[in-house]
Amino acid sequence: MIEVSFDGAASSNPGLAGGGIYIKDGKGHEMRHALPFGILSSNHEAEFAACVAALRIALENNYRTVSFRTDSQLVNQALEKRYVKNSLYAAYLKDALHYIDQFDLFFCKWIPDKQNKNADALARLAIKQQSEK
Repeated sequence: MIEVSFDGAASSNPGLAGGGIYIKDGKGHEMRHALPFGILSSNHEAEFAACVAALRIALENNYRTVSFRTDSQLVNQALEKRYVKNSLYAAYLKDALHYIDQFDLFFCKWIPDKQNKNADALARLAIKQQSEK
């Protein structure tokens, strides 16, 4: 099973934001993505943007059975319930659900921050790279 960890970060609310995606394919291969998102409204929006990007990347790599990990309880609950109250996040959730429905098997699990260090470091790197331009 493919393991995908993702994280979003924002420098302030609103502020420069980035996403980090760390993928382990179960065969010893790893992929790392530091994605610049520009200015977003909040860390929560960055988390949703990172989730959608991670789903898209997994599908682009033809992964059909995936286990996602996030330290965002908001994103995890939204995916579980297939619902989010805040209209700002609704478009992200709609995109995420569209992608999720294309997998043969999809899981998402909430993990503590300390277990999501790889994705977190990539999200922070994406912010740093944008601020240096």
